[in-house]
This record gives sequence, structure tokens and C-alpha cells, in this order.
Amino acid sequence: MTDSFVLEDEDATLSLGKSIAGILRVGDFVALHGDLGAGKTTLTRGIIQALLGGQEEVPSPTYTLVQVYDGPDFPLWHFDLYRLEDPEGVEELGWDETVEGVALVEWPEHAGRHLPQVRLDVLLEIHGDQRCVRLEPKGEGWQERLHGFSH
Repeated sequence: MTDSFVLEDEDATLSLGKSIAGILRVGDFVALHGDLGAGKTTLTRGIIQALLGGQEEVPSPTYTLVQVYDGPDFPLWHFDLYRLEDPEGVEELGWDETVEGVALVEWPEHAGRHLPQVRLDVLLEIHGDQRCVRLEPKGEGWQERLHGFSH
């Protein structure tokens, strides 16, 4: 099962992030795939702001590789693995601790074998001046939660 959406602008991307935030649970892993500028950080910002409330500053952790937020219900880990050269490096970033909260991961392919089998893959693509996104559940828990998902 795959859900696809057209994102007309940044507000639509933030809005989708807020919708995704509504179905997240402790232990979830969200893998955000897409080229530079596809909207991964904007979508992540929408998720984090929805979970933390308000206008939380959500910079891309391109240079720090990870940013941790203390949410009211669970912690959020925002990883940007673009600059990660060795997949084994994720262990030094608190990768194993994410089971206590939610992991939002840009450039997840850089995690290699550490990428969990059960996850939500979010595939963002640029088509002209629009972004298209596909949500692909990996594992039954995600399939059930995405059944009837609307944005």
C-alpha cells in the first residue's frame, strides 16, 4: 500500500508533516528519501512543530548530524546523515536510543545495515515547481496506521 500526495508549496509540506505527526508512536522510525531541496527538512519541521507545539526552531542538522528534541510524550531524534561517511558512525549518534522515542532520518540510505526493517519510508520528488511525496509502510504496524490516512 502506498499513499501519494502532491505538495504545492512549503505550507502543504508542513501540513503533511503535521498529519504524519498525528500517527507517530514511541519506537517509530521515519526514513525521508529525496534529492537536495526535495523538502525533507521542511516535512520534518512540520512533524516536530506539531509534536512540540508552536513555532519550534527546526534547523537542518547537516553539520551536527543529529538534533534531539524533548517532546511532551517522547523524545524526537532528527538525523541528517548526508555527511555521514561510515554507516557504523550512527552508533555514536544515539541511534540505539531512538527506540525510546521517534527517529526522523534524512538520507537514511547512509545508515546501511542499521536502517530498521520496520519503518515508514517517505519518498519526496521534485516535479517542476511541485513536490510529490509517497508514503511507503514497511511492516504491518505502519500499514494499519496508514489505512485511511488523509492529508
